[in-house]
Amino acid sequence: MFAALGRAMVRWRWAVLGGWLVLVVAGVAFGGQVFDRLATTDNLRPDAESQQADRRVQELKPEGEKVIAVIRDRDIYDPPLVENVQKIATEIRGIEGVRSVEDLYSAPGGRIGADNRSSMVEVELRPGLPDAQREDTEDLVAAALHRIDAPQVLVGGEKLAEREFAEQAIKDAAVGESIALGVLLVVLVLILGGFVAGLIPLVAALVSVAATLLGLMALTALGDVGEFTVNVVTLLGIGLAVDYALLLIARFREERAADPDAKLAELIARTTATAGRTVLISGLAVAAAMLGLFAFAEPLLASMALGGAVVVILATAAGLTAVPALLAVAHRRIPAQGTRLLERLPRPKTPLLPRLAVAAQRKPGPVALGVSVGLVVLSLPFVLGANLANSDARALPASAEARQLYETVQRDFNVGRAEPVVVVVDADPATGAVRDLLNQLNTMPGVVLMQPRPDITGQAAVIDVTPTGATGDETSRDLVRRIRELNTPVPLLVGGPAAELVDYQASVASRLPLAVLVLFLATAILLFVLTGSLVIPVKALLMNALTLLGTLGVLVVVFQWGVGDMLLGFDSWGAIDVTTPVLLFVFIFGLSMDYEVFLLARIKEEWDRRVRRRRPGDDAKASDRAVLAGITKTGPVVTTAALAISVVFLGFLLGGLTAVKEIGFGMVVAIVLDVTVVRGLLLPALMSLLGEWNWWAPAPLRRLHQRWFATASGAPVKATATIPATRETIST
Repeated sequence: MFAALGRAMVRWRWAVLGGWLVLVVAGVAFGGQVFDRLATTDNLRPDAESQQADRRVQELKPEGEKVIAVIRDRDIYDPPLVENVQKIATEIRGIEGVRSVEDLYSAPGGRIGADNRSSMVEVELRPGLPDAQREDTEDLVAAALHRIDAPQVLVGGEKLAEREFAEQAIKDAAVGESIALGVLLVVLVLILGGFVAGLIPLVAALVSVAATLLGLMALTALGDVGEFTVNVVTLLGIGLAVDYALLLIARFREERAADPDAKLAELIARTTATAGRTVLISGLAVAAAMLGLFAFAEPLLASMALGGAVVVILATAAGLTAVPALLAVAHRRIPAQGTRLLERLPRPKTPLLPRLAVAAQRKPGPVALGVSVGLVVLSLPFVLGANLANSDARALPASAEARQLYETVQRDFNVGRAEPVVVVVDADPATGAVRDLLNQLNTMPGVVLMQPRPDITGQAAVIDVTPTGATGDETSRDLVRRIRELNTPVPLLVGGPAAELVDYQASVASRLPLAVLVLFLATAILLFVLTGSLVIPVKALLMNALTLLGTLGVLVVVFQWGVGDMLLGFDSWGAIDVTTPVLLFVFIFGLSMDYEVFLLARIKEEWDRRVRRRRPGDDAKASDRAVLAGITKTGPVVTTAALAISVVFLGFLLGGLTAVKEIGFGMVVAIVLDVTVVRGLLLPALMSLLGEWNWWAPAPLRRLHQRWFATASGAPVKATATIPATRETIST
């Protein structure tokens, strides 16, 4: 089938490239509209208790969105300033959609900053305004507040911060992708030895991204697509498309070198018969990893899952169709070796991965143990001390006005006090049960202040319980859990930022086994199709888990502890975004599978070839030789692909959003760990230790694989080849 696909791509190359060109033109013309349709997606499902509590509070006392201004660095009772603020406050009250305005001079309880040289103006909009009208009203209010005559006036609010997040995300995507693509082209030209050769992977990436924008626009008709989805999935699509193109180009070169007189159609048919099959299995594995996000069932992750699945499918389609067609058109411009510049540079005679593999096979036990222990130690900062929290305005660049306002309010007006835990009680506040509840809340450890809201009427009460420490830290999360565990006869709901974090963590923890099961089943099926083994999928899952844990440990050190934050251009806020570990879990798993499939496909070819030629008396190193040969032939492709995709993910670090930087940095760390210590050392060490057990599968499954999935390049393996034997009875 894959050979026939290759021949078809040669025969219909201009039609195939024309079809992709139409998609590119459509993506350029219409795909940009997706940025106007992006939405702010929630971390939590609507049925989470904290979400229910928020809705109940809105039912009891509907509140509109707020725009807040802090007036700084001027005597707050200076008569001209007082007159100016009152005049602008009156003007704002006349704006359509404004419900109320509170300032230091016209409302009781006006707020003065801790420095006694700043005051706050709070503008509440009417509840239920349509998004477009609300944004117009916010803009008018913000413009009026900025006209206050003071050295500094900071204006912001929750919705204004969300809009600034969205605008920054779009800006980051444009800057990161453009710079990453430029650097990537230079890297590819140098590595592949020519401009045309280097351009092929980039063209594959661009057509994938253009088609992805169309796909994301279609998804906006089905549901919300988050602002960060575009950033993440487009760069992921670039990386995968480049990976697949590099694999196909490398195999085409190899086939052409082995048979220079073969016809072009036959060369590309052989390329797609081997590398094309690998691309399809890899693409399916990564797509399954993306869809694994659905297991977590949260709106933001669902948006990422759909977008990720779309881009992986399109990158795989480009690898199987556009790249062979481009090879057919430009095959004469693809050199057999690298550029003369690279040839002149001093390089080791043996590439990196084969050298690491040889070292691992010499002492597989100590190497496997040392690498595993090292990655576990690397993971300890995450396992023992990760602080996961919802990103707030501090995730914006330091120059962002919304962030400056947030930090000023927290420091000068909230004196660093945490946001309260909100307790909603559906019972008459005058009853003894509610009074007992108030006493319990007031005497709980870790509570600074307990205050019922006086403006709630009827058979309900809303109680703000302020914890010690910071918003969302361990103290506030423990307080949420203790309140929910209270044995009280009155029904209550617990909400607020800390409760949202507790709900999210509980949801992820409860669904993590399902996500792992989905990923493992997809991995087991696809790697079984590729190798005929049930041992290899288990080993792949364990190695991917070690890569993920080690990466998360490094992430905590850099982003939570702040080691090197100035070098990476951000200010640590003492936490990691709560969604980052989940997203990295799926992305790292998917890309690790990418490299796993690249290597295993070639190792399996070498193993099958040796099994077919095996004679009695051969030594027990056949599996080791197959592993080393496969890594030697595919290792350069993997290292080149890793370098290319690292360049792409480094584009994340050029943006201003800390949460996006976390993803980019985490992916680069994961790729470096995966391609060096995991694929270079741990993989060959484990395969050396397992020997022929690597290829074990129950007899019925082995027969199934031999009948349906064995390839021409890897003929069905003899039954004895998958049944481990002692070293005394097996040979080379």
